[in-house]
Amino acid sequence: MEMTPEKIKELMQDCTLCPRRCHADRLSGSKGFCGQSAGITAARAALHFWEEPCISGSCGSGAVFFSGCSLQCVFCQNREIALGKAGRPISIDRLSEIFLELQEKGAANINLVTAGHFLPQVCLALHKAKGQGLTLPIVYNSSGYEEVSSLKLLEGLADIYLPDLKYHSPRLSARYSHAPDYFQKASAAIAEMFRQTGPPVLTPRSALMKRGTIVRHLLLPGETADSKRILRYLHDTYQNDIYVSILNQYTPPTGSPDLPEELRRCVSPEEYEKVLAFADAIGIEQGYIQEGGTADESFLPAFDFSGL
Repeated sequence: MEMTPEKIKELMQDCTLCPRRCHADRLSGSKGFCGQSAGITAARAALHFWEEPCISGSCGSGAVFFSGCSLQCVFCQNREIALGKAGRPISIDRLSEIFLELQEKGAANINLVTAGHFLPQVCLALHKAKGQGLTLPIVYNSSGYEEVSSLKLLEGLADIYLPDLKYHSPRLSARYSHAPDYFQKASAAIAEMFRQTGPPVLTPRSALMKRGTIVRHLLLPGETADSKRILRYLHDTYQNDIYVSILNQYTPPTGSPDLPEELRRCVSPEEYEKVLAFADAIGIEQGYIQEGGTADESFLPAFDFSGL
C-alpha cells in the first residue's frame, strides 16, 4: 500500500498500529500507549557502529532513533527516549531529507530504530526519499511487539528486519513488559518479516546484509530456560534461514523504580555460556555472539538531536 497524507490521518485518528490497540486519536493531540501523538519526534540521526557486523560494517549504519515505544520494558536501556522524554519534532519532508543525508555520509543502510508507532509517516518519508535517489537497504529495528497488519505497510520498502524476541514465557513478558501476549504477537510478526525478506542475502565483498532477518535475543539474569525455549523455537521454525544474535549485554538500568530485584544484576558468564552451548547443540550456525565484558560497555549514543 502506498502511503498518503489522507491515509495517515485515518490511521492516526483511531490508532491500532501496535498490539496495544489503544484507539487513541493521536491526530487531535492525544497520546497513545507509546507516549506519542501524530507528529514525528526523534532523538538522533547519525552513523551508528554498534549493530551486528553485517549491519554496521566499517562505515556505520544510518540510524534514526525515534522517540516513544509501544512496549515499555522495565529494564529498558533507552529509557530516556522510550518514555518520550528526549525528542525533537520533525516533519515527514525533513525525515526524507535525513535519509538522503545519511546516504551522502556513506551509511551502509537506513536503520529505523523503534519506528512502529510512526510507521505511516515513515513509509511516506521513505517513498519521498526513494523518489529523490535513496538506494540504501532499509533496516526496520524493532522490539518485535508488532501487528502483522502494520508490518504489511513496509512490504516493498523494508529490506532487512532486526526484531527482538525477548520472551517465550507470558509470565515474564507480563511481569517485565506488561504484555502477556508478547510471544504470540512477536512470533507472528517475525513470520511476516521473514515472508517479506526470505533468507539472508549479503554482499560478497563487504559482507553487509542486503536482505534478510536477524532476530536478537537478550539474555536476562536467571532466565536461561526461557532463552533456550526461544532459540529452540527459532531454529525449529527457520533453521538457518535467519540470523540469530544472542546478546549478553543486559545491564541493570538506573532510574527505573519498577525494576524487580531479580533484574538488579548482570547475566553471569556461566549463564551465557550455557545458552551458547545449547545454541550450538541444536545446530544454530547463522548468528552472532558477544564477547565477555560486554555489559560493562555502553552501546547507547548521546540522544542530543544530532542530525535532525
